[in-house]
Amino acid sequence: MAKTLYVGNLPWAVTKEDLAAFFANYVPVKSSRVITDPANGRSKGFGFIEIDEENVETIINDLNGKSLGGREIIVNEAKQKELRV
Repeated sequence: MAKTLYVGNLPWAVTKEDLAAFFANYVPVKSSRVITDPANGRSKGFGFIEIDEENVETIINDLNGKSLGGREIIVNEAKQKELRV
């Protein structure tokens, strides 16, 4: 089963392809996305990757605080999106 990881503190120039390529050095990546501002299309500095569940703990431990594009990224398990009313 796949799990989604939150990846924060991304450099503004990182694309979903860059994010997938970075994590693919460590684990097979099922999908990746970088969240952008709909008004201007610029990155909000965070994104998500989807990987196999058995790799989650190892990836969080190994890559949280690792440098990507000169910034120390934050990697943790993504939280469920809350419903807005």
